[in-house]
Amino acid sequence: MEHDATAITKRLPTDCPSCGEKLVVTRLACPSCDTALEGRFGFHELLKLPEDDLAFITAFVRASGSLKQMAKVRGQSYPTIRNHLNEIINRLETLLNPRDDRQNKILDALARGELTVAEAGAKLKGV
Repeated sequence: MEHDATAITKRLPTDCPSCGEKLVVTRLACPSCDTALEGRFGFHELLKLPEDDLAFITAFVRASGSLKQMAKVRGQSYPTIRNHLNEIINRLETLLNPRDDRQNKILDALARGELTVAEAGAKLKGV
């Protein structure tokens, strides 16, 4: 099988484009020898972050974790860099605690009037 370098650079989707549920990897294949593994493989939470967050994290590691160095390299203020890092931390917390996120979505739908109290209560019991 010929190796397609462009396929590697494409971003791996983590959510179903049809229903929005989280995807699982079920097949891994070697482009060189066609060996394949099938099963249910999870994504690391970092891979679920948006592309700009991954670029920020990469730059942060390359700057040895120095927010001052990040600010200098990116030409941004220290507070801007700090705020971006805080946003990434919050997104990671949501990914690591999906139950809390599901609960918040249900409560938000209730607040918008999209669910009745009874419907929200039933959904919260399911979480």
